[in-house]
Amino acid sequence: MSEKSKFSGCPATGIGSMPGGDAREAAKTVTGSFADGQGMPYLAELPARGPGADMIGRSVGLLVEMYGHVEPSGWRISDRPGRDTRRARSWLGEDLDALEEFTQGYEGLLKVQAVGPWTLAAALELRGGEAMLADAGACRDLAGSLAEGLRAHLAEVRRRMPGANVVLQLDEPSLTAVLLGRVRSASGYRTYRAADRQVVESALRDVLAAAGEDGTTLVHSCAPEVPVALLRRAGADGVSLDFSLLTEREEEAIGEAVEGGTQLFLGVVPSTDAATGALSDPGGSVMGVRTLWRRLGLNPGTLAESVTITPTCGLAGASPAYARTALAHSARAARSLADNPE
Repeated sequence: MSEKSKFSGCPATGIGSMPGGDAREAAKTVTGSFADGQGMPYLAELPARGPGADMIGRSVGLLVEMYGHVEPSGWRISDRPGRDTRRARSWLGEDLDALEEFTQGYEGLLKVQAVGPWTLAAALELRGGEAMLADAGACRDLAGSLAEGLRAHLAEVRRRMPGANVVLQLDEPSLTAVLLGRVRSASGYRTYRAADRQVVESALRDVLAAAGEDGTTLVHSCAPEVPVALLRRAGADGVSLDFSLLTEREEEAIGEAVEGGTQLFLGVVPSTDAATGALSDPGGSVMGVRTLWRRLGLNPGTLAESVTITPTCGLAGASPAYARTALAHSARAARSLADNPE
């Protein structure tokens, strides 16, 4: 299946965020952890630096002709670029400089992350304080601005790292809440109306298309009830989720995704410091994945080519030492899956 080949050479990767505030140290870790074909390095996010380095702030900095500033309640749309937008763009430049330094001569998959249009719409406030999610026109404008910004960002990454095959990951942890009408209003006393699934799918398709006709894309959510079928219809080549949150209700969609050539990025490694010895057995970390494969009646021989192993979510809440261990363990667990699929 041609879709699978897009992620060949990607047994493991991380989600996006890393602890601390040192861009060079983060770039060194994410490239070193996945050297020699062990996985896919990525452009790390360092939210500990403060507003603008967080996932929402970074994506605000990517928007075209749309700006944001920080209020006590969070990020709010602005008329013009201010200090917070400039800081977000400056930190992104610093992170790109660091990654470029550690990927000289690199050829292979390289991942960049941005918040997807619906999590962004749920998080960004309009001038009156309500979420952009409340305004259908604002949501359309936001998706268009994000898509345009991502095209420019991906072009910059490709220019800096010409040997890399750049993968676009959209982070959509609020997507399920948007679809089910669970996003709370500014007052907290009500929730916004559930978004129309076709509108959601269309906006995601437009933003994923920023990767280009031959681009490679995936969508990540560490929330329960990830809408796998919707993400596949929107054009995602891969779906990334927290394996521990999967329920039997979702197994049919997972099986159909695998058979349809969608890559599964399965978070099986704890994303915050685990108890001593919890990461001592790479094979044990992927035991549940093997069990799921058997339950779905899938060929064990397809495991290594269909699954990429990751931590359950970003590593911003981990200690630097644990973050390094978690990424290395993800690579070892992926090797175990390839060596012993049954």
